[in-house]
Amino acid sequence: MDHFSINNLQSIKNEEQFKNSNAQIIAVSKTFPREKIEPLITFGHTHFGENKVQEALEKWGELKEKNQNIKLHLIGKLQTNKVKYCLPLFDYIHSLDNYKLAEKISSEQQKKNFKPKIFIQVNIGEETQKNGIQINLLEQFINECNNNLDLDIIGLMCIPPNDNKSNLYFKKMNELNLRYSFKHLSMGMSADYKEALNFGATYIRIGSKIFGSRS
Repeated sequence: MDHFSINNLQSIKNEEQFKNSNAQIIAVSKTFPREKIEPLITFGHTHFGENKVQEALEKWGELKEKNQNIKLHLIGKLQTNKVKYCLPLFDYIHSLDNYKLAEKISSEQQKKNFKPKIFIQVNIGEETQKNGIQINLLEQFINECNNNLDLDIIGLMCIPPNDNKSNLYFKKMNELNLRYSFKHLSMGMSADYKEALNFGATYIRIGSKIFGSRS
C-alpha cells in the first residue's frame, strides 16, 4: 500500500489545531487517479472532495458502490446543467452561490428523492470576480432556500481573497455562521487550514498537503 497520503493525513490529524477542533478533513482528490485515492479509503478515510462533476462521475461511481460509507463533496463551481448528474453521487455541495442553482437542486432532489447537505458560498471579500452570495443578501437567500425550496442548508463556505488577511475573513465567516445558527463551516485549504480551524471551521478542504503536488 502507498503510505504517502496516509502519513500526510495522519500528520495533519496529529496537529494541535486539529486535535482541538471538531473538524472533518475533506481529502481533495481532483486530478488524482483512483490508485492514489484507494489507499486512503482502505485506511478508513471517508470524506473526499472533487471540483468537477464529470471527473467525479468517472472516478467515484464504482468506488462509492463498493464503499458505502464514503461521503463525496462537490467543492467546485456547479453549473445548473450539471445538477442532474450530481445527485445522488455527491452527499455534500459546498458551492451554492445563486438562486437559480438553488431552484435546480430543489427540483432535482425531489426527482431523485435524495437531499444533499449544502453549504452557501459567501463572497466574504466582496470581490467582483468571485462567486458567492453578498453578505447583505445572505439572510434573504437563506430564508428562501429554507422556506421556498426545502434545501438542507447546513452551513456557510468561503474562499477568501489571496491578500494574506485570512484571519480577518475567517473571523467574519465564524460570526456569520453563529448569527444564522449553523453547525457547520466550510473553509480552509492546504495553505490556511490552521487559521480556519482557529475560527471554527468544521470542514477543511485539503488536497496537495495530502496527495502531493498536482502534475
